[in-house]
Amino acid sequence: MGRNRESVKCQLYCVLLVLGLDTCWASFDAIETHINGSESSVTFIETPHGVYEYVSDRLDQWHAETYCDHKFASLLSEAKDIQKSKMYLLQPNLVQFPIWLKKEDSTTVWNKPVTALFYKNQSDSKYAKLLVNFQIIPEVTVCAYIQWENTNEVFETIFSYAVPTFFNEFQLRAVSKDGSVLFAIVVHGQHTQYSPMFSNDHQWHHFCITWQKSNGTWSFYADGNQKATSTMISASKDIMRGGIFIVGQDQDSYGGAFKMKESFSGNITHLNIWRRVLNNDEVEQARACRIPEKQIIFGWKKHKLEIAPTLQEFTIPEVCPGYSKRCRVLQAGDKEIDYTPCMNKLPVVCFYPQDLYQRLKYIHKDNQSGIFLKKVNTIMNQTLFSENFLISGTHQINVSVAIASLQSIEQVIETEQNVVQPADLLGVIRFLMEVSDVDVQNNNEDVEELSDHFVQVVGALLDQTDGNLWSKVNPIIKGPMTLVRIVEKMVAKLVHCLSSDKKDISLHHRNIEVGVKQIDHNSNNLLYTVQSSERVDQIEVPKDELLKMKGQKKVSVVNTWFDFEKFQHMFGSFNSNFPSKDSAVSDGGYKYMGTSLGSSIISSTVLVGQQEICTSVKYRLWHKSTLQNSSEKIVQRPLCAFWNFTHNSENGGSWSTSGCFLRKRLPETTTCYCNHTTNFAVLLQVYEVQRSSQEEWTLRTMTFIGCGVSLSALLVTFVLFLAVGVPNSERTTVHKNLIFALASAEALLMFSELAKTNEVVCITVTASLHLFFMAAFAWMLVEGLLLWSKVVAVNLSEDRRMRFYYITGWGLPIIIVSVTLATSFNKYVADTHCWLNVQTDIIWAFVGPVLFILTVNTFVLFRVIMVTISSARRRSKMLTPNCSMEKQIGIQVWATAKPILVLLPVLGLTWLCGVLVHLSIVWAYVFIVLNAFQGLYIFLVYAIYNSENCSHQANYLSTPKNTLWDIGKKSSTPPSSNLSEPLPIKNTVGKGNIVTKHPVNITSIFSSDKTAVELTAFKTSARVSITDCVLSLPSSKMATSASYSSKGYLP
Repeated sequence: MGRNRESVKCQLYCVLLVLGLDTCWASFDAIETHINGSESSVTFIETPHGVYEYVSDRLDQWHAETYCDHKFASLLSEAKDIQKSKMYLLQPNLVQFPIWLKKEDSTTVWNKPVTALFYKNQSDSKYAKLLVNFQIIPEVTVCAYIQWENTNEVFETIFSYAVPTFFNEFQLRAVSKDGSVLFAIVVHGQHTQYSPMFSNDHQWHHFCITWQKSNGTWSFYADGNQKATSTMISASKDIMRGGIFIVGQDQDSYGGAFKMKESFSGNITHLNIWRRVLNNDEVEQARACRIPEKQIIFGWKKHKLEIAPTLQEFTIPEVCPGYSKRCRVLQAGDKEIDYTPCMNKLPVVCFYPQDLYQRLKYIHKDNQSGIFLKKVNTIMNQTLFSENFLISGTHQINVSVAIASLQSIEQVIETEQNVVQPADLLGVIRFLMEVSDVDVQNNNEDVEELSDHFVQVVGALLDQTDGNLWSKVNPIIKGPMTLVRIVEKMVAKLVHCLSSDKKDISLHHRNIEVGVKQIDHNSNNLLYTVQSSERVDQIEVPKDELLKMKGQKKVSVVNTWFDFEKFQHMFGSFNSNFPSKDSAVSDGGYKYMGTSLGSSIISSTVLVGQQEICTSVKYRLWHKSTLQNSSEKIVQRPLCAFWNFTHNSENGGSWSTSGCFLRKRLPETTTCYCNHTTNFAVLLQVYEVQRSSQEEWTLRTMTFIGCGVSLSALLVTFVLFLAVGVPNSERTTVHKNLIFALASAEALLMFSELAKTNEVVCITVTASLHLFFMAAFAWMLVEGLLLWSKVVAVNLSEDRRMRFYYITGWGLPIIIVSVTLATSFNKYVADTHCWLNVQTDIIWAFVGPVLFILTVNTFVLFRVIMVTISSARRRSKMLTPNCSMEKQIGIQVWATAKPILVLLPVLGLTWLCGVLVHLSIVWAYVFIVLNAFQGLYIFLVYAIYNSENCSHQANYLSTPKNTLWDIGKKSSTPPSSNLSEPLPIKNTVGKGNIVTKHPVNITSIFSSDKTAVELTAFKTSARVSITDCVLSLPSSKMATSASYSSKGYLP
């Protein structure tokens, strides 16, 4: 055998060598083994990038994926690796294709339409008659898909078969009781007992009933599983011929006399009848809509039905699992990926990444003694755990075996606490995964006992506090949250145990709490409080969520709780994918150190029948107020989070904060709200304090004083613009809007702390702050655009420009704030103060536009500086040709510095210092001085040193008629401008200061050739003496200089 294999291997090697694939073959090896107690074989194919396990047993897609999960492997999934995987799998000629691929988003759903009958409410007029000529029936099978609607405990007739001589020849009756639907058949008038079939969850369920006259044997099947069987009902007597088969009514006469109280209410489709008993495989085929044709009497066809006019028909997507879904498979031919019905049975290939497989081999090699698992096998008196879990198959166990096995594991853990090794831990966890998939329907007492032992075993595993032990196991099981997931999967089966007599079930362990409860729609809320904890942890479903489910039957909730102390050390040895530093815009006050689990893990899952319903929840968890061995410079901030199994699924998931919001924070408890149900916890983000409390107090005080001074200055400036009668123009209109927006924002900012106690008022204040600060920056952008329009020719009329300015200044902020509120209302406001939530991406609704505005204004300022320098260079050469080079350089430097000093605050560019505050406390002080006092600067520039305002103020004050009631009215005499005509200059050269007698506006030195250009949008009243260069000018040149002094606007 070995020689033949080597020969084949050599031949394949030669072929691959010709094809250039010899490097791949060098690392290939296949090891074949047989699973104990099974005819199937397992082959491990080792390759450089991973190991493939090929199992000859054929399984459907769900069972194939479950098998690989239980082996800590997975089906092939990555598209980039499929070609490589296929090459390795073809080499040993052991794998039979096609094989299953992992079911992902690519699963295709067939929307094949099918006709269904809709029996809305009970009625004596709705029926469907089968157009079939029935012969003698010695044995029969009837299958159909049914959707049960009625919740009253009265029997209904799903179908009835009547013959002229006997009306109750063959019937199927059903009743809803305690959340389940029970079936009974009537044959020749004899009635069987009612047997539970499926949950009354308003979902589609497949059923089959069989009967044969030999011994009167009958059986019930639901969703492919046999639910009940018995004998001796109307034995040795055929069902008579010539009858009428009616769907939805009980015939009290031949083909009629229907009664409303005995009629069916619900939906039905895919009704098929055979003149024989189907075996288990054929029942499964019927469920998958692969209808066996042998001896079929009636197949579901609309033209073979006589449907009453009052009975509604409707078309639905195909409900059969075999036809409704097709799953991906890997083919051996050229067409690599294909699709086939998910119910088909194919061989299985599980894939182990190389590092995972090596970890498994190391753990197996390191556990040669196997004391723990051997003792469990001894107690069970059977080989429950194989010595080599790599080659062992999965267990096909029932409820009783599972209970006994869990009891044995409990016993060994209690008596042998110090002998648990990584291999033992993996073996137990794998067994728990298998138990969680056991079908436990209709075994209510056993389910509760099984779940209790399950919780006890998991709780005992959590007592294994050896960090080294979990550090070896966690990478294989994909982290400690795997234990949480399998516990939730197991205890969800307890819903079947709930009834009108037993509305809640509780399971307790010192490390785990489980509560399953039937929901009462009349309760105010659904509160679950942990009982075994010294600290009170709780989670609740709000009343408004319960009202949404009113009218639904069999609504239940499953709650779980896992102790913080036990899970903390497990996460400490695992890369748990904690959220990184917040997306907050840091002010430099704190340095992010890391994140850790700070509380217990609590969950809530709401179920309608077996279907999970997403609801919002509110939970409160205890956490430590301070960290151990922490100094005063270490602080922690709680973070509401949940475990997202779908994100980073290759590592088992990660923590996420999406949809969770902090509602209340106390030193030792945190209350959170989340808009979905899953596993929740409070994470603690640790920060190192970078500023002392004294520095923080100083910064807050400076901010408050600065905002107060700026607000007062802005109000005075705004009043002056209105009172002194400054003529309306583009620049004054822009000034007024900027002043109004900035003053409103600073006023709200100063008093925003008073609003944080009222949620509605706080949201309103936050939205107003957002709006007015955005408007202030938008009008700073308009200031830049206005400046640009004076520097660069813009072919727009003044009216069109002003419309554009108003849209930019107020329209864009309103749109930004409205869209942000509409899309992110629940996470709009910060937790502790009335401002945008900087812990989410909401802050970018402010920061993003501001950065854009500052970028545009920076470019505008650069352009202004270039124009100013060019103008200053020309004028200095023309007016002061005899000046030294040092003097000319000084003039140019001043020409560069002055517009920067003047325009930086007006254009908002001082806010760029905000990106530097995290570097040093000095930058924080600089930022506050520049921006908190921005209003004062505008007052000084626009009101005090503005020549136009000053001239209007002088005229205003010198006019006798300007009494208190005349304020704001324009003077009938327009003010004279001292810049409208050239200044007279004597053509003499005298001693002394010529400028004192004949002041020259220094802005003339910096004016551009276009006299209409107003670079800073205001005119200064300052008269600064000309330097010695100007004093040495000849009189003729002085006259020329004076002629350039008109229309100068840059101070």
